[in-house]
Amino acid sequence: MKTAIITADDFGVSVEVNRAVEQAHREGVLTVTSLMVTGDAAADAVERAHATPTLGVGLHVALAETPPALPPSQIPDLVDERGQFRIESLPVALALLARASVRRQLEAEIEAQFALFEDTGLPLDHVNSHKHMHLHPVIGATLLKVGLRHGMKALRAPIEERASLAAFEPVTGLDIAKPFARHIQRSGRAAGMKVPDRTFGLAWSGAMHAARLRGILENLPEGVNEIYLHPATGTTPWPRQAINMKRNWPRCWIRKPVRSLRVTISDWRASPISSGRKAP
Repeated sequence: MKTAIITADDFGVSVEVNRAVEQAHREGVLTVTSLMVTGDAAADAVERAHATPTLGVGLHVALAETPPALPPSQIPDLVDERGQFRIESLPVALALLARASVRRQLEAEIEAQFALFEDTGLPLDHVNSHKHMHLHPVIGATLLKVGLRHGMKALRAPIEERASLAAFEPVTGLDIAKPFARHIQRSGRAAGMKVPDRTFGLAWSGAMHAARLRGILENLPEGVNEIYLHPATGTTPWPRQAINMKRNWPRCWIRKPVRSLRVTISDWRASPISSGRKAP
């Protein structure tokens, strides 16, 4: 069986993103979204989510580009002098491997983000991370540890099957994340998580327009497949990372062609538990 879980990331980063998520779910095939609990428009996103109970909402753990959940004084090794995350820097990435004190700060920050999600009163549909930072082995292990304490049941492993993409559009560049993503997949499944067989969106992150979404669905492999995207109804804090829905999401596509495909559009609550097969 071919199953697609279609996810919008960055819910809560701006009202423009929130509107697009709500529209894509009410009018089309979007089934779940991932909430940035420290985003500027997180409160607006939560209000929309409570008004849309059929939309599955998960936690988008953000360790870059958004404010931390904790005061900078509690996580001094994770932030710069302005209080902004610097976990993407090589020194911090290495410090996470070498220093227990830095790992404790990371766990505290992730714990705080899970706590903020719990405060929303929304059921936790799934968990993933902004910019796939849980591919770092320490971040991934910490996210899994904290997530299990908070009832996490589904986790993204960004394993992309490039052959399916190349069937309708050439893809360039190396997929250097795959070995780390396989480790996340194995670890998550060993802990009882629902983890997709593969995830589409890496090659065209921030550029998943309607034609590409259609191409992926038409060439979808068997198994549980997550497709993630970044819709917005206008400009966003990261304009290169979001597709303008009014320009690239014609309403005639959002539903009609899907009905002719032998693909089950699902969310994490209804999806079958992944079989454990490895993606090529």
